[in-house]
Amino acid sequence: MDKDGLFRVKFNACRARSLEGGKFAEAVRMLAVFDPTVAKSPEGLRAPSVEGGEGSSCLVSYFAESQAGAVVVSLGTGGAIGYSKQNQNPLLPRLFGVVDNVFCLFQGHIENITSLKQQYGLGKTANEVIIVIEAYKTLRDRGPFPASQVVRDIIGRFAFILYDSSSNSTFFAADADGGVPFFWGADPEGHLVLSDDADIVKKGCGKSFAPFPKGCFFTTSKGLQSFEHPLNELKAMPRVDSQGQVCSATYKVDDQAKKETGMPRVGSSANWSSHY
Repeated sequence: MDKDGLFRVKFNACRARSLEGGKFAEAVRMLAVFDPTVAKSPEGLRAPSVEGGEGSSCLVSYFAESQAGAVVVSLGTGGAIGYSKQNQNPLLPRLFGVVDNVFCLFQGHIENITSLKQQYGLGKTANEVIIVIEAYKTLRDRGPFPASQVVRDIIGRFAFILYDSSSNSTFFAADADGGVPFFWGADPEGHLVLSDDADIVKKGCGKSFAPFPKGCFFTTSKGLQSFEHPLNELKAMPRVDSQGQVCSATYKVDDQAKKETGMPRVGSSANWSSHY
């Protein structure tokens, strides 16, 4: 992000143009690649002793060239976000939005959208992606609720990927029923890759890919967590494919392992955003 608040947007052949930092939303197909310094893949996601995929740099170029109407938004050293209108499901619409340098890709449908608009003081025209961005900003700016509750308050079928360029941090989640296809993986260089298309993740990450765990969310500061069971740790479950090769782990709630709690009170000098 440069000094005047512009962000770079690349079209099919990586033709670039700039847009003013404001509000921008349309239907999309999702792809995100994050540098390990922004989103470190959890233990077990990188499959041991197997050949990785083609890598994230190749993946972004492939996405831009293969997806009709594809756009790739460069996040500088943080990574990239890509989206397209191709293969749109009218029941699970895909949206892209930017508000105050917070970028968000969203797919799905929020059932309690009216109550969330009221909760976050949004107008009637606000859609799902704007609601997620506003929920994040409220959380980031010392909101009164933990991240697990913010995500749990969203009722519906959804998956979203959010990047905050002001803090170089990420926030992404999937609903508890897995109502939207959502996959992630780690490329050979440790970049975290997320998409609603399993084949795209496989291309970049090889065997080091898996469905994103249902009812979970991920943040730069705290990694992978369950919003259904926020007091429990998650444990990696080894996974073997039909050829007997070890693949990326899946993650399940550990009923025996409880987290240490210590949320700062509202108004304290502690940085609230570091605790979600």
